[in-house]
Amino acid sequence: MGVLLDECADRGVLSVVHLDRPFDIAPDAGTTHDVPALARLVQTAAGWLAAAGARRGDRVAIVKDNHWDYDLLACAAVRIGAVPAKLSGTLPPEPLAVLLGRLAPAVLVTTADVLARGHAVGVDLAAACRVTVTLDGEHPGATHVGEFRDAAAPPPVRPRADDPLVIMHTSGTTGLPKLVAHSTRTIIGALARVEAGRIPVIGVQRSDTVTTVSAYAHGRTFCWTASVVCLAPRKIVVLTDADPDGADPVLRAHPPTVVEGLPASYVRLQPLTTRLDNPFRDVRLFVSTYDAVHPPTVRGYLAASARRRPLWMQGWGQSETGPITFRFLGRKSASWRNAGHPMPLRTRLRVVDPATLRPVPRGRPGVVQVRTPARCLGYVGEDERFAGKCADAWWNTGDFGVLTRTGSVRLLDREVDTVPGMSCLAVEDAVEDRLGSVVECVVLGRPGAPPLPVVVAADGTLDPAAWSAAVADLPPMAEPLVLAREDVPRTGTGKVRRTALLAALTGNTAPAGSGRWT
Repeated sequence: MGVLLDECADRGVLSVVHLDRPFDIAPDAGTTHDVPALARLVQTAAGWLAAAGARRGDRVAIVKDNHWDYDLLACAAVRIGAVPAKLSGTLPPEPLAVLLGRLAPAVLVTTADVLARGHAVGVDLAAACRVTVTLDGEHPGATHVGEFRDAAAPPPVRPRADDPLVIMHTSGTTGLPKLVAHSTRTIIGALARVEAGRIPVIGVQRSDTVTTVSAYAHGRTFCWTASVVCLAPRKIVVLTDADPDGADPVLRAHPPTVVEGLPASYVRLQPLTTRLDNPFRDVRLFVSTYDAVHPPTVRGYLAASARRRPLWMQGWGQSETGPITFRFLGRKSASWRNAGHPMPLRTRLRVVDPATLRPVPRGRPGVVQVRTPARCLGYVGEDERFAGKCADAWWNTGDFGVLTRTGSVRLLDREVDTVPGMSCLAVEDAVEDRLGSVVECVVLGRPGAPPLPVVVAADGTLDPAAWSAAVADLPPMAEPLVLAREDVPRTGTGKVRRTALLAALTGNTAPAGSGRWT
């Protein structure tokens, strides 16, 4: 990864990258870059990190605003033999300080704004770091990156296959995120190398315009970077914000043929699908990762494409494992909650009883376990927690589901959110499918009380009669609460922090399930 862009430039890769705003590491370089320019940015950043004192085996923490230069900085750290740790700038200062304490990085690359937010609540985010480098401005105790502008990059170092290559954190829907360490063998050899193949229909082609709108602090984009540059599409379009009005001119200037996005980003961008100059008219493939996407959203995008048979590829996986299963949805697809089949020839699934951890017959619900060569090396600073989710070569996903007769998995809920006699995810699907005014539905399980539905409505209101009719055949629930989107606590990837939401609404933090494998 440290020389990925150099090698692609030497091979004559002609992809052009278009950004919705300039890189934070190159604010004066504009929004259009070719591959040689990206390679020079990585080399330059490698010089900064070396001048700041990062050496082979050291950890380099990256905390900043959302942008693809998270991955360019990660490549720069890998280039000098260091181990990058990508931490979301959306994390509050207190949990961010805990994660930095576990990492004890030699260098922290951040912004003065991030440090100031910590200072405002009495948290010194630089305390656990040897050197702190700011990208945007001066801050006491930190060195502005301008001090290293003329530093030359040292010769590249090739990491060993099984040594830590990169660290990223989980979404943190149920509490403090976990720090996940991957090696070259797990994230590049077992994941990116497969994705970089020219797979018929679903593979990226040289004629494609590939658009991504993601959370670049997370692990998916590191793997995506490794594959998409090698596949050399005509254009790569990077969106850092899913605000429809901001994204619209970029998408219209560069209409995508392949789109990959966070489920929450698809929801936010969906109003664009009904505009006269619909920017998704030429999309042949939509890709979603991280979390479930509800049926109305999928149907809206597939209908927006003017292609004869557009596809939606939905992946289910975790930071610890990468993609576990995948499935394809078309305009006439059914059985939405089915997460698809495991990756052929390399991933196996089983469902176990949550009490005994013994496999259950197909068709019976239980906790899903996976066996994959892409499983991470461990959790930084939480060895015991990691060991508790391992059973020989099997990894406990913490998801509750059913293995069907055909070998696909039907997801029900996270085990921590499990409500006896119902699937919260299935109820959410049904509500959003039946009530067009509901942009988002979240069903919160509560011990000893009916599940609490929370809805985000397009106009901020919910018709009681329409609600009663929509849920008449669903399991009993409490009366719904209507919230504005901005009042729903979320992770950096847009997932709802269900535990935090339940606590804010009821004062109760007790999970519906055991929470044993969070």
